[in-house]
Amino acid sequence: MMRQFDTQVNEFMDSLIEESASLVSSHVMFNLEGERHMVVLHMDICKIIVLIKLFFCSDLFEVNHIRTIYHMFIALLILFIFSTLVVDFIDEGRLVLEFDLLVYAFGQFPLVVVTWMCMFLSTLVVPYILLSVWASVYPTSSHRALWTVLAGSLLLLYQGLCLGFLPTYVVLKNGLPPASCFILILEQVRLIMKAHSFIRENVPRVQSLERNSLAVPRFTQYIYFLFAPTLIYRDNYPRNPCIRWGYVATQFSQVLGCLFYAYYIFVRLCIPQFRSISMQLFDLRAMVLCVFNSILPGVLVLFLAFFAFLHCWLNAFAEMLRFGDRMFYKDWWNSTSFANYYRTWNVVVHDWLYYYVYRDFLWMTQKRFRAAAMLVVFTVSAVVHEYVLAICFGFFYPVLFCIFMCFGMVFNFILNDRRKGPIWNVIMWTALFLGQGVQGVLYSQEWYAQRFCPIQEPSFIDLLKPRSWTCSP
Repeated sequence: MMRQFDTQVNEFMDSLIEESASLVSSHVMFNLEGERHMVVLHMDICKIIVLIKLFFCSDLFEVNHIRTIYHMFIALLILFIFSTLVVDFIDEGRLVLEFDLLVYAFGQFPLVVVTWMCMFLSTLVVPYILLSVWASVYPTSSHRALWTVLAGSLLLLYQGLCLGFLPTYVVLKNGLPPASCFILILEQVRLIMKAHSFIRENVPRVQSLERNSLAVPRFTQYIYFLFAPTLIYRDNYPRNPCIRWGYVATQFSQVLGCLFYAYYIFVRLCIPQFRSISMQLFDLRAMVLCVFNSILPGVLVLFLAFFAFLHCWLNAFAEMLRFGDRMFYKDWWNSTSFANYYRTWNVVVHDWLYYYVYRDFLWMTQKRFRAAAMLVVFTVSAVVHEYVLAICFGFFYPVLFCIFMCFGMVFNFILNDRRKGPIWNVIMWTALFLGQGVQGVLYSQEWYAQRFCPIQEPSFIDLLKPRSWTCSP
């Protein structure tokens, strides 16, 4: 139903845009990428049309059928809470209203805030000043290549030290717990991607303009971009006419609800099972059973991460900033191929990879190695995902990297866009469920092995070798 509705809206949009373009002369910029159309028009009526087209991610959960699924998850949360209270009352003889796991996961939060402030302020100042200085010197300089290399070297040095080394050092030096680690490391990745997009979009503009031309964006535009829920820099974005503060409060409250939901999933479904299997010798039967028992909590955590971040968190910031483009994801649940799933699961990150990895690689190779460009995209994504998990979990166990580079690449070419039947959607979901179970078991085993079998002075080989392979209870 949503796909048919989206098709009708696209046709309606195209007809209105064609009619308005024939009546009023305006500056139009089309940025085409698959089925996605970003239209920047200096006409009020066309801005309204664009905002109508981009309703998908903000109003999807207003559809009755989707809303019913949302209510089912709320009912499941109520059952989790009730079961936890009943079990605690039976075991302790009283109601235990403690959230030790959440307190532990977000430990040392003041240090996280201070470190984030340093990261954000450096990203706010350094790239903009470097670009401004370089843009003021470049048009009139007789040593343009030298200035470009110097500015690029300083930018790489800044990203390596302030954005690369600082948060990683703080995480490892202070032994931050997982949730606090994820906040810093994910923000590290986000700010690096933002800074790259800002420089990447503005350097060609400076190089193409004549002397004495103002090419650097205003500082307010750069600040807006740093907070906007997008990784692609533009001077202007479609804007909503007003802010719905009630909507913002609802989205943030749902993020908080997802945190408690994840807490009950870990307490009731994950910790008891993973702790017991981690204290046993390796047994194939027990491992297989644990994988299948881990599918449900793994999928629930996947849905919660998707809903909390890609829907609630990004929509809340988009609403506060009156950001019009709400296409943070597409209908990835209807995908019949992993190629389509990768494009629609996280549109924000996919756009960045498409513009600055895939297209730039094709530009450098003169569009001769499309398969190699896709391989580079998979490699970059896999390395970054594995880096985040390795730093946040405190150990190197490249399960996700192997899934990305082996199964992900194979499925991307085998289960391609030519597969349209419903059976392929079933296969996609089956592989996704199984992958969540395998990741949950292997990472949990390694987590407990690192704590049950610590090594006082580990060598470099010990850091690379999974502890769960040799740990004996």
